[in-house]
Amino acid sequence: MWETEKRTNRMDAAEPLSIVATPVSIEMTQRVQELQRLLQQASYEYYVLDAPTLEDAVYDKLYRELVELETQYPALIRPDSPTQRVGERPASQFHSVRHNIPLYSLENAFGNAELAQWEERWQRHSPVPPSDSPRYVCELKIDGNSLALTYENGYLVRGATRGDGITGEDITPNVKTIRSIPLRLNLDNPPPVLEVRGEAFLPLDSFQQMNQEREQAGEPLFANPRNAAAGTLRQLDSRIVAKRKLAFFAYTLHWAEVGDEGRELGTGETASPPDAQHLIPNSSPPQTQWQVLQTLKQLGFRVNSEGEECADLAAVMAYCDRWSTERIQLPYMTDGVVVKLNSLALQAQLGFTQKFPRWAIALKYPAEEAPTLVERISVNVGRTGAVTPLAEMQPVQLAGTTVSRATLHNRDRVAELDIRVGDTVIVRKAGEIIPEVVRVLYELRPEGTRPFEMPTHCPECGQPLEKPDDEAVTRCINASCPAILRKSLEHWASRQAMDIAGLGEKWVVQLVDNGLVQSVADLYDLTQEQLLTLDRMGQKSAEKLVKAIMESKQQPWSRVLYSLGIRHVGSVNAQVITEVFPSVEALAQAAIADIAAVHGIGTVIAESIFDWFQTPANQELIQRLKSAQLQLESSNPPPNSPPSTSVSGKTFVITGTLPTLKREEAKAMIQQAGGKVTDSVSRKTDYLVVGEEAGSKLEKAQALEISLLSEAELLNLLEIN
Repeated sequence: MWETEKRTNRMDAAEPLSIVATPVSIEMTQRVQELQRLLQQASYEYYVLDAPTLEDAVYDKLYRELVELETQYPALIRPDSPTQRVGERPASQFHSVRHNIPLYSLENAFGNAELAQWEERWQRHSPVPPSDSPRYVCELKIDGNSLALTYENGYLVRGATRGDGITGEDITPNVKTIRSIPLRLNLDNPPPVLEVRGEAFLPLDSFQQMNQEREQAGEPLFANPRNAAAGTLRQLDSRIVAKRKLAFFAYTLHWAEVGDEGRELGTGETASPPDAQHLIPNSSPPQTQWQVLQTLKQLGFRVNSEGEECADLAAVMAYCDRWSTERIQLPYMTDGVVVKLNSLALQAQLGFTQKFPRWAIALKYPAEEAPTLVERISVNVGRTGAVTPLAEMQPVQLAGTTVSRATLHNRDRVAELDIRVGDTVIVRKAGEIIPEVVRVLYELRPEGTRPFEMPTHCPECGQPLEKPDDEAVTRCINASCPAILRKSLEHWASRQAMDIAGLGEKWVVQLVDNGLVQSVADLYDLTQEQLLTLDRMGQKSAEKLVKAIMESKQQPWSRVLYSLGIRHVGSVNAQVITEVFPSVEALAQAAIADIAAVHGIGTVIAESIFDWFQTPANQELIQRLKSAQLQLESSNPPPNSPPSTSVSGKTFVITGTLPTLKREEAKAMIQQAGGKVTDSVSRKTDYLVVGEEAGSKLEKAQALEISLLSEAELLNLLEIN
């Protein structure tokens, strides 16, 4: 819509207009105000009501006129003018801000039985509402990113991410580019402070267009619309955000006098505050969540049109069942339904547990599944030599992305499925990320198909494959296999390992294929002249890559150990091991029993490390890395007995994105205080540190009743202010 707007936003870069300090007449002031009003109304009708009344060509003409007049008379530019949607200068960074009231997460339910249990729980805490009024409101759970919007005297002054629910990031310039978020409330007499909560998301058509453009530009594709929306919101250049066409649904409302703690409608903080009457003139204050949604629409926000009032839990279940199938027709992603008690007074009585509101719950749908046809079964060789079978299929839409390949895991899984070329299969995304085959529809199998047999020789190097008796995985054990070498180099350069910026898959492939690198140690002998022989490698890129490789020499011993790619040795294990064995010599000379005695390691990992160091090729690699002056010992070995704190001996797991700390920073703080950090949640876990977009670890921790910590609570526990 309205291409003129896109063009005029670039006028500064192309043909800058001169700003003239011209006296402003009354007529000109009125014309600018009229243009701003007309364009605001047209934008509201188009983006919020989805009922445009102004022709595109007319909008373009009026918008250009407004740009020209505001350029000539800058004093007439208002913060809510349609021309102020797109920022002109990229931000250098985002700043953390504290939310006026917390953004609570919701308890999850995975079926009607758990919905019924939830109803029984809240009814034990409060009387049942009258039967003659709708008891619940159901709203589709949009798969996006929560935002908190602050309006002062009716104008948008701050947009912040959810963060850990206590603090978020100020991304106001980016929020202003979302056209379904009003820059000014539709009120003649707005309250001093008002906050709106809602979900920013990327419509499916915008997501597909974005990935098509990235594919054409040779850039990596986004995995799903939620990740794309999150990455978009954190762009430092709001002009990029504007191009990606994010949308927004509002669902809660809060207002307060400046400095007041505030009250919120739709979250259970309170019901019918005394100053609510002036929100919408000539109307009574909202008493229910449904009325809150109608109020939000009157204020100028887009509210999801699929919400419904439900008389009882049976109606809620019917709503959830209906949308479990109909959601596939929606132009955006949704992964469940949010069920709220309709009465705000009842919400206020019920309040919150330590983690969740008692008056709301999210019913989560199972992972999305879709049928498709298997066209080919191939195998992929990983960095440890594991040979993984893959189903190559007719492309199918799954959880917002196009899927054409799915893992079959191993030989045993292939035999269990009896999957064949020509089969119709059901695929889903495991953990909403990795496509996998769930089942085969044998009744649709065509005649003449043959069972798939795993290859006996490596498809990359031709050497015989082996399958250990105690494993389901088939492996190539040729250390010189090009596939293993490529994957090993990619692992070595990855962010958690040696963090060599710029050494991506396309350069790794060329380095191996051209014979320039036959070992990770060869990276440290590369010259700019050698890199310039690679296809499309320029002088600056070669200089940056050589510099990044040289800088990786400063990575600590724990990272080097992880980067070596020893089976079963992850980043957490590497950190624990290097605390006990502060040099490569100490670890190489250690017995299996000594390594296994390290807390959390055990015999399997110890045997893998021991065997790795007994291999002559690996011994030669260590000598070459030592000659290249990599850090193969701890510069500051940790003390034998860390100071005793409330964290000492406690086991932590970190999930999601923390608002200010990188995961490695949080892990280092915990370890410095005497705690342990592991990768998986178990009954031995003491705390789960939860960030934004937490996944299955959070659900498992909740099931095991493990203590949850936000970043702020973690810092308090560590006594870091």
